[in-house]
Amino acid sequence: MATTAKEPHVVIVGGGFGGLNAAKAFRKAPVRVTLIDRTNHHLFQPLLYQVATASLSPADIAVPIRSVFSRQRNVRVLLGDVKRVDLAEKRIEVDDDTLDYDYLILAVGATNNYFGHDEWARFAPALKSLDEALTIRERMLLAFEAAEREDDPAVRRRLLTFVVIGGGATGVEMAGAFAELARYILERDFRALDPASSRVLLVEIGPRILQAFPESLSASAEQQLTSLGVEVIKGRRFRSIDEQGVEFEDGERLPAATVIWAAGVRGTPLARTLGVELDRIGRVKVAPDCSVPGHPNVFAIGDMAALRDRNGVDVPGLSPAAIQEGRFVARCILDDLKGKPRGQFAYLDKGTMATIGRSRAIAKIGRLKMSGMIAWLAWLLVHVLFLIDYKNRLAVMFSWMWQYITFKRGARLITGHTAPSALPATAEAAASLRAPRLPAPIAAVDAPSGSAERSPASLA
Repeated sequence: MATTAKEPHVVIVGGGFGGLNAAKAFRKAPVRVTLIDRTNHHLFQPLLYQVATASLSPADIAVPIRSVFSRQRNVRVLLGDVKRVDLAEKRIEVDDDTLDYDYLILAVGATNNYFGHDEWARFAPALKSLDEALTIRERMLLAFEAAEREDDPAVRRRLLTFVVIGGGATGVEMAGAFAELARYILERDFRALDPASSRVLLVEIGPRILQAFPESLSASAEQQLTSLGVEVIKGRRFRSIDEQGVEFEDGERLPAATVIWAAGVRGTPLARTLGVELDRIGRVKVAPDCSVPGHPNVFAIGDMAALRDRNGVDVPGLSPAAIQEGRFVARCILDDLKGKPRGQFAYLDKGTMATIGRSRAIAKIGRLKMSGMIAWLAWLLVHVLFLIDYKNRLAVMFSWMWQYITFKRGARLITGHTAPSALPATAEAAASLRAPRLPAPIAAVDAPSGSAERSPASLA
């Protein structure tokens, strides 16, 4: 991948909120930008859980990266996986090729943290990508399909038990969406079972859910979850997770066919290959200007970075922070090219919010605290406005309006999996099923929803 142009070459690894906004900030700059991502799309992660719970289709929350930069001629987009960074030689390895850089912006996000139990990932998928969202969606829908055919009450109870591990915003939103789906959306779809009889449990290891919010809002969120029928369990640890369900530290077993992991993230493997100082969860420790100490031409931003800003604030791993960091490091590079001193990053907290379900949400904006319908309306507005593409905004708005009026969700298709007729017909065979099998590599087809990135949902 040799390059010959004389303009400084800025390489950005990662097409999430941070990387995308950094690249956009170079629109009129005299630099060459290469943006590399292992997928060809930018993903609006705050709405990923709605794909997992059949509310939205993948295309509603994702946009091809190339289309974002189709008119920005100084940006080149490459599909590839960065294997290694040579900080001394200013070179990166992309699959089987190499690429030299003058400036490097690392914005590869984070990966799921199973706290030393990576074997649990097989039984408790997390939610960081479209593939994972579709896996969760199929596992959930297949559980209902298997329960419709099941006569054994114990096996049916297990099939209709859904456990969400982690009481942060993602876990709360997933649990609320599961409960809403079972109680309101699927109630007329089955004949041999009542979907509303399913159990949805939210398990948090700490003393309360949504610990990033004030206690009053945390309590409000728990009450709103309870009103939907979600069972909130706090202060309990796990011993194991397997195909049968989960086992708590005290030995109590909770049979469940569907377990979802929303209990934390850690740094990516790429961060561990850099040979620089990392924090306890594997994020790169960076200077106040987001640069990697000892390497002023290399920046780490977003979930990949452990950053304390100029005001002594530990910057959270939220999409608004990544957006601000991306724009900031672009300014730092442009200041370098102009011979100006760099500034130091200062995080502007514009607010945080989480939705629980229809007309249920909490929000904190400055000193203002909101819950219920007004917080839910604010959540809807913010998330529509900050979708990247206008077509995505229209699709999501139409889908939400349709669901609000009809209590129906259109993205409830099961693809790439064994047909329902192949599910076990006897109690003994059903017991051997343990959990709906994970699909093969997914090629999902979603129902029309009105059209041809971690973490707490926050104001961008």
